[in-house]
Amino acid sequence: MRRFFRAIARIFAFARATLGNLIVLAVAAVATLVVVGIVSGPSRPELAADSALLLAPDGAIVERPRLPRVTALLDDAPWQQTTIRDLLEAIEQAADDHRVKALVFDLSDLQPVARPHLEVLGEALTAFREGGKTIVAKSDFYNQSQYYLASFADEIYMHPMGEVGLSGYGMVGLYYRDLLDKLKVNVHVFRVGTYKAAVEPFIRNDMSADAQEANQALVDSVWRRYVDTIAANRKLDADAILAYANRYDELLAASNGDTAQTALQHGLVDQLLTKEGTTERLSELTGGEDFRHVALADYLEPSLPPMFGDSVAVITATGTIVMDDMPDAIGARATVRLLRQAREDNAVKAVVLRVDSPGGSAFASELIRQEVDEVRASGKPVVVSMAEVAASGGYWISASADEIWASPTTLTGSIGIFGILPTVEDSLLEIGINQDGVTTGPFAGGLDPFSALDSRQARALQANIDFGYRQFVKLVAEGRDMTFEDVDAIAQGRVWTGEQAQELGLVDELGHLEDAIASAAQLAGLSNYNVRHLEEDAPVWQFLAREALEVFVPHSRTDALSGRLASELLGQLRFAATLDDPKHAYALCEMCRWR
Repeated sequence: MRRFFRAIARIFAFARATLGNLIVLAVAAVATLVVVGIVSGPSRPELAADSALLLAPDGAIVERPRLPRVTALLDDAPWQQTTIRDLLEAIEQAADDHRVKALVFDLSDLQPVARPHLEVLGEALTAFREGGKTIVAKSDFYNQSQYYLASFADEIYMHPMGEVGLSGYGMVGLYYRDLLDKLKVNVHVFRVGTYKAAVEPFIRNDMSADAQEANQALVDSVWRRYVDTIAANRKLDADAILAYANRYDELLAASNGDTAQTALQHGLVDQLLTKEGTTERLSELTGGEDFRHVALADYLEPSLPPMFGDSVAVITATGTIVMDDMPDAIGARATVRLLRQAREDNAVKAVVLRVDSPGGSAFASELIRQEVDEVRASGKPVVVSMAEVAASGGYWISASADEIWASPTTLTGSIGIFGILPTVEDSLLEIGINQDGVTTGPFAGGLDPFSALDSRQARALQANIDFGYRQFVKLVAEGRDMTFEDVDAIAQGRVWTGEQAQELGLVDELGHLEDAIASAAQLAGLSNYNVRHLEEDAPVWQFLAREALEVFVPHSRTDALSGRLASELLGQLRFAATLDDPKHAYALCEMCRWR
């Protein structure tokens, strides 16, 4: 009987091993097919000589996809987006492709673009033209972002009823002091910094004089750079561009209200063409009866992320800095995990932290900065590449890096800190609700929004904010090799452009992500290396939550006045809900988000 059961056991063991091996082989076969499918992709259209690369970005241009990859399976996924990496790679590839004669930029469905993205795309388009190839831009209308890109083209086409809108830049927001007074909401503010204006919408009805001074300097600087660029591209006088923007009503009246003719007469476009006329002109460009072209999705060859060899890891931090992971935010825990992954991966020799953030929780910012220090302590250099905004907490997480790179128009600095606590005890009294009870002391139960703020609680909060500001200035001084006094003089919550920040010592070099990657590799002593983008896929629940939110919150692009107002107010509520600092201390530049 013992031998019998041993034989049975051997049979089961053999069957189990055989089945296991078959499963492993099946999984390996499926994985091989998936890899081959990804690498080879679907059959691609043959690209004839003298063809054009058609770039028609739909929606937003982003650093990285903001939606979970599962949404790619949906037929009608919202928030269309194109990554800046894909656009740059396609332009660079086409510049060296003998089959590509021209690049056609269809800007019809492009949403407003971050200034650093405009600049790096402009540099890529300039390099493409310098290779002797042609660029054509087309759209029915051109907003400010679209026209910046169009200005790099050899020819700009627009519909005969179109318009070029150059409105300039501004920092304009809503102020809620009177509303909060009517609702009898008491807003308690604790801050350090002459220019720390993030709390002003809740305590004022207008922008303070200090904030106006600083913000006017910012918008003037960025607008002048924009004007100079398109004037140079179009070979026009900068004052003529300024006149078009500032005296548009007069110029339009002189053209009998014809917006397209106004743009044509002032040299902003080259031809006014209907869709049929544009197609005919593009067919002539590619030398055939039809417009021979290839789209971005068909042109870029899919590739697997590098798996072997030395690497520079790129970690993208986009959004408000918060403790927990949430949509469109920099979760401290997730960012720390990615930095730790880069630190513990022997193949990663350097790290580039791509920062696009107006800040947020001071505590969350410090957690990320400490992990940056850990990466550096492991012997791996960390280089920060600033995108559109790297201010307040965005600068906090950058300050300890070996090098900081910024775009000339990046908004950065805003070295300051604040706390804000609304209480509604008067609102409750107004509707007949009273609160009473007993405690062991003024700090029992923590901060209660239904009770008046005790003076001792207020002093404790202000002491915490004062300490946070000194800590912020100190870590910047240590990271930038400056004195505390020197940093304090340029801190106080004031925002600077990247160009100004370099002059002040807050930034090392002006450039874009590729420049920062090259510098990180040089610091690590790498000549041959891969670039690996480390990221965590957004949880599906975040996508579903955003989908549900769209049902209740009007889209920001709606033309209805009530819808836009509701969107703005509810957007402020959503923003307030993300403020999760355990000590109620924030390093945030809310006014840094502007176009």
